[in-house]
Amino acid sequence: MSEISLARQVDFVFRQLEHELTGALAGTVLIIVRNDTIGKFGIKHHPIHIQEDEVQAEGAGLTKEQVDRFRVLAVDALKMKRNWTHGEILYDFSVRSNRKGWSASVLYESNYNMSTWNYVPYSKRNGLVDYSS
Repeated sequence: MSEISLARQVDFVFRQLEHELTGALAGTVLIIVRNDTIGKFGIKHHPIHIQEDEVQAEGAGLTKEQVDRFRVLAVDALKMKRNWTHGEILYDFSVRSNRKGWSASVLYESNYNMSTWNYVPYSKRNGLVDYSS
């Protein structure tokens, strides 16, 4: 997928997860990115909830139309990603209890690996100071 834009990859992920998202009340779509390529993705959600000390199956959650809008929102949110190529994207969602709406948010986490910098001379590291002397 490395030659495919991250936006198209996110679109693909949401299409793959559509059957899991449809009917889900709340959860998080997790996407792990390395070199602007999605390596892993999935969804975290609770299939049951407890109400008045009784375990109940998840009720009516996201509709097909809401999942489609969620996919568009996820792709559009990539416009807010800034200059990192490794990290995680978390899309949280929930359906309001009155079932008249839903909400979603995005969380970006950039990851940097210091071990790859060990072989670069200090003079070539932008903004780093050699404290070893």
